[in-house]
Amino acid sequence: MGEGGWRVSGVGWVDGVAQLEWVVDGRDVSRRSPLALGSELRFGFVRERRCVGFWRAGRRLGCSTRTVLAAGGRSGQCVDCQGMERANSVAADTRLDDPRPYNVYLAHHGSVIKVGITAVERGEARLLEQGALASVMISAGSLVGARRVEMTLGATLGLPDRVGISRKRAARVQPGSAAERRTGLLEVVERAAAVDWPEGQVRCEARVSDHVARYGLPEGGLHADVAMTEPVAGGVIAGRIVCAIGSDLYAETPAGLLLLDTHLLAGWTLDRASADAELTVPLEKLEPAPRRDDQEALF
Repeated sequence: MGEGGWRVSGVGWVDGVAQLEWVVDGRDVSRRSPLALGSELRFGFVRERRCVGFWRAGRRLGCSTRTVLAAGGRSGQCVDCQGMERANSVAADTRLDDPRPYNVYLAHHGSVIKVGITAVERGEARLLEQGALASVMISAGSLVGARRVEMTLGATLGLPDRVGISRKRAARVQPGSAAERRTGLLEVVERAAAVDWPEGQVRCEARVSDHVARYGLPEGGLHADVAMTEPVAGGVIAGRIVCAIGSDLYAETPAGLLLLDTHLLAGWTLDRASADAELTVPLEKLEPAPRRDDQEALF
């Protein structure tokens, strides 16, 4: 995989499938490798970890200094490239002139439901990228209108616009049923219907989409036994993918169920490992997650 200077830039979701994305140092060239459920992960870390650059006008521009990054950071960008990306970003409200239509959505993350926006043309990709268990689009219209509705619902209904990774992972231990997630989302939709919305967005029919089966997340949930902590040059990942959700992969390995945060891969050059390669990256043992009955017993 890593030959010719190919570096991992991250994980994206295309046509409902997680894809490992690659770039060539200093050039606007990219490719993808599907991360299909049941497939084998076998690769080794080579060379040093370097910044993958930033997006501008639909193109990835290379890092001008090819900055070497810390091995264990969750960002594949240097500080300068992070700043350049945020200087022209919908997420940072520095590109409010985007003419594309936008949806306002609700996303179910177990113990919390968040409100957010996404370009209509992206479909459900934004929800899959964040690992939402289920979602519903509630309106469509201009970008500025979408941001106003998001802020209004956040302030009126107390809905967050961000959910931390720890909370998302905790929700996967006991995701509950599709019926429970649907009920939770529709209850918030009903509350939102009573709010006086600002102009710029038209409410649409609420159709709940459940994403759990697509991830390979069992209804009974899962909790990893170990997690990769910090990649090292020469280290090897070896296992079989059983769940791909958001930017996380869960893989069966001899050390138990492995949680692989793919943010830790960004910036690394990876090479294919042999079929008999063993898992040699540094691992952290994870404590068993409390079940819902155990948590309720504490209060």
